[in-house]
Amino acid sequence: MTKKIKVLTLSDHPLSPSGVGSQTKYVCEALLNSGKFSIISLGGAMKHVDYTPKMVEPYNEDWKIIPVDGYGTPEMIRSVLRTEKVDILWFMTDPRFWGWLWQIENEVRPLCPMVYYHVWDNKPYPMFNKNSYDSTDYIATISKVTDDIVKTVSPSVSSLYIPHAVDSRIFKPTTEENIRKFRDDSLPEQDREKVIFFWNNRNARRKQSGTLIWWFKEWLDKRNLHDKAQLIMHTDPKDPHGQDLDHIIRHLGLDDSRAVLVSKQKVSPQQL
Repeated sequence: MTKKIKVLTLSDHPLSPSGVGSQTKYVCEALLNSGKFSIISLGGAMKHVDYTPKMVEPYNEDWKIIPVDGYGTPEMIRSVLRTEKVDILWFMTDPRFWGWLWQIENEVRPLCPMVYYHVWDNKPYPMFNKNSYDSTDYIATISKVTDDIVKTVSPSVSSLYIPHAVDSRIFKPTTEENIRKFRDDSLPEQDREKVIFFWNNRNARRKQSGTLIWWFKEWLDKRNLHDKAQLIMHTDPKDPHGQDLDHIIRHLGLDDSRAVLVSKQKVSPQQL
């Protein structure tokens, strides 16, 4: 039997609903479904009630998730690499979280390559990231802008553009019949014929949720579409890290026209 390639992933918890967690899950599932890999995931960036390592069905012993605070520690990485004989260390999310990991790259890279799944979507070129990029064996870039940045800042580092993925079993075209039934079952009669825009995201300042509402109103005003279009935002309107969306909607006079609605009740992934 061929020995499976063992990967250690460092990221948000792969079963959490965050963007980083979701992308980590998709990558892990793709590797596992090939039958060539086994994975140990340090699942971080959330408060855990239970720190017991768990197997993920249907992969069982091929995918073990270990809950951690933050994203782990140097001591934890040293221990896992040597006890588990890891073949690849794969890590993801903003580089500001990985300074401690790059500081021990001289210990990690003799044991296994470091692969970083990275996004940096604005210029000027972040030359201050060069030391970090140069301390990595391989960088998978999420966007074309990121790909250009990495190739410019650290041209000697191997990199490849691998865009974000979505689950094609969920995100796929549906039939007009299903759309009509969903509208009839879910929307009040006055909204069923409107053009509906759906925004599903965290209400954090960097997501520009409040700005989106201003832009939407400008578009409605310009096209005279206040009674023909609707923006539904599935988010927490009073997230402590975001803007008060309820106040913005009232301030712009969009509450009476139902042009912008907020959906804040948690729903199942299938319903979403």
